[in-house]
Amino acid sequence: MTSTYVAMHMSDGIVNAPTSLLFGVIAVAAVAFCAARARTELDERTVPLAGLVAAFIFAVQMINFPVLPGVSGHLLGGALAAILVGPYTGALCISIVLVVQALLFADGGVTALGTNIVNMSVFGVAAGYGTAVLLYRLARRRGDVATSGLGVIAFIAALVGTVCAAMGFVLEYAIGGAAATSLGAVAGYMFGTHVLIGVGEGLITAVTVMAVAKSRPDLVYLLRGAREEVAA
Repeated sequence: MTSTYVAMHMSDGIVNAPTSLLFGVIAVAAVAFCAARARTELDERTVPLAGLVAAFIFAVQMINFPVLPGVSGHLLGGALAAILVGPYTGALCISIVLVVQALLFADGGVTALGTNIVNMSVFGVAAGYGTAVLLYRLARRRGDVATSGLGVIAFIAALVGTVCAAMGFVLEYAIGGAAATSLGAVAGYMFGTHVLIGVGEGLITAVTVMAVAKSRPDLVYLLRGAREEVAA
């Protein structure tokens, strides 16, 4: 592995061309599916929030925080977007950010765009939101969930989402890794560093979610979905 690493945009050439093409097709299908399902999550109140979430994630991803010597991380944003605007809309937000970064800022390879979208927009969002929903439902059995409790849920969800996104990279490397590094070394490195990166991700996610929940809880998709379940 290289001595300088930034989570978790893949660059060109890390996996071979057939693998890049395969996950490019998967990414297109996933984005199309999310675009169709996002209509159920959006209304006139939440559309502006989705735009703000995408802009916020884009801006914060430009800020790296140190993890280990030669290793730095940045916000992935999957759990954050899903908790605030819903999993399908959240996946679209992350995908848009990744496309802009790859095409305009050369952050992540163009041929690796499909793998990056699958890792961060699909695996990261699905794992993060699934964890948040499970923990929130468990917490609600004991009564109303305080804002601080929501922050803890957001922290854990972001940590899980970050690690799962990293394991998506390991899966792709196992299928068609083009580098000489062994799969075991890649898996160990990715897991270890992304647990630490997930802590930073969790802190940013928790603070942001709590801030929105305090001012406009009606705009937090996770809370809104829970209220709709109770009403039904």
